[in-house]
Amino acid sequence: MMENIFRWGNPDAFGYLIFIVLLLGLAFFYENLKRKKLDSKFGAKVNLFLSQSLSLTKRRFVLVLQAIALMFFVIALARPQSGASQQEIKNEGVELMILADVSESMLAEDVRPSRLAQMKIELSRLIEMMPGNKTGLIAFAGSAALLSPLTSDPTALRMYIDTLDVNSVSSQGTNFQTALTYAEEAFERGGVTQEAQAKTTRVIIVVSDGEDQEEGALEAAKKMAAKGIYIFTIAYGTEKGSGIPVKDRFGQMTTFKKDAAGATILTQVKGEFLKKLAEAGQGEFYFGVFNGDHLKLLTDKISLLEKTQFKSEVSTQYDEQFTYPLLLGFLLLFVSFFISDYNADRADWKGRYEQ
Repeated sequence: MMENIFRWGNPDAFGYLIFIVLLLGLAFFYENLKRKKLDSKFGAKVNLFLSQSLSLTKRRFVLVLQAIALMFFVIALARPQSGASQQEIKNEGVELMILADVSESMLAEDVRPSRLAQMKIELSRLIEMMPGNKTGLIAFAGSAALLSPLTSDPTALRMYIDTLDVNSVSSQGTNFQTALTYAEEAFERGGVTQEAQAKTTRVIIVVSDGEDQEEGALEAAKKMAAKGIYIFTIAYGTEKGSGIPVKDRFGQMTTFKKDAAGATILTQVKGEFLKKLAEAGQGEFYFGVFNGDHLKLLTDKISLLEKTQFKSEVSTQYDEQFTYPLLLGFLLLFVSFFISDYNADRADWKGRYEQ
């Protein structure tokens, strides 16, 4: 259904009009100031003769014309829109919760630029590769924090992914059981389908280096699998491992984290544990390698799962009309370049004999 309405898509852009007025005022002020200086130096009559080849009227006309062109550019930036049509969008997919490990071991740089940085880059890619799903984000270490409930908005998810760091949770360590339990609770709080009787496929993706410092994660995964929740895992890091860098407030590494005995703590990826966690959750395990195909394999596998039609959303579309003021602005600007301020109507100089 089409409605005949008019609106501005970006009305805040009109604030730029004040700059056009200021520029125009400064131009006229400078012109007047320059004329007064020449009058005081040469005299008004001599200055009038010296500047008689210049038409101030034409120059001012060009200046005003260019200001009007800029005004049309601002109007285009404000995005005039006419007409509105509403379209029902039906999303179909799975409910997916990402558990992102933000423990200090993820700062290790055995993969560049670091395990945490690589994880964040790939999670943003993963969101783009799985449109239509309702996705949430949980950061975990010794404790867990829900950063984003289930949502279909990829822009918001990428924003939360960008904020992931070791300060996203209140305590350090690595506790997978707490994170899995938190994810199950988030599903119950935020999982809404089109029909109450509809079966919803739920998936958990755990991205970590696998260093679990607590017990009970495998048992929790088996219980969740019995409820129909699939668990997939991705490992980041290397088996060789690396120290955990300690950096100053300028981001420069000063040393590696050490234990109570003063020895450097070496953190290694625990791919075997993550593999067992995925098996317990009836999912699959993938090793995150640079330019690998693990993300494609993961998304292909999830796409084979039974999908659910989520609650439909109504999207309003507007017809953009910014091209008209934009073209008009360019036309006026183009014309102004060909208007000369030369004054062909010049008077003869009578010099000192002028009465």
